[in-house]
Amino acid sequence: MMDVMPKALPMLDVSAPICCAPVAAGPMTDEAALHVALRLKALADPTRIKLMSMLLTNPDGEACTCDLAAAIELTESTASHHLAQLKKAGMVESTRRGMNVYYRARADSLEALRLVLDPNCC
Repeated sequence: MMDVMPKALPMLDVSAPICCAPVAAGPMTDEAALHVALRLKALADPTRIKLMSMLLTNPDGEACTCDLAAAIELTESTASHHLAQLKKAGMVESTRRGMNVYYRARADSLEALRLVLDPNCC
């Protein structure tokens, strides 16, 4: 029996907060399901979950890539890769200050995703 690789999801601009009816509101369209899946795919990594947790709980509301990388014991380039995936999915935003890049969580995107997944929506 041959192993089959999962089909890759297409590239779409998902940087804006998700905007569709909750999953429990009725059958989703293919497009709405794809937008939800792309955001969940960005979060479906333990390192990215840890990064989101760190950003959401940071009292300053933001953190430098260098500090995040050190805290999760990864190189800055690896941390930057994970943060770029989260940014592409609209979960974080960044600001460059000199040589450093600071990230902050986009609470609006996370809240919108939560609402879409809420089984008690309707």
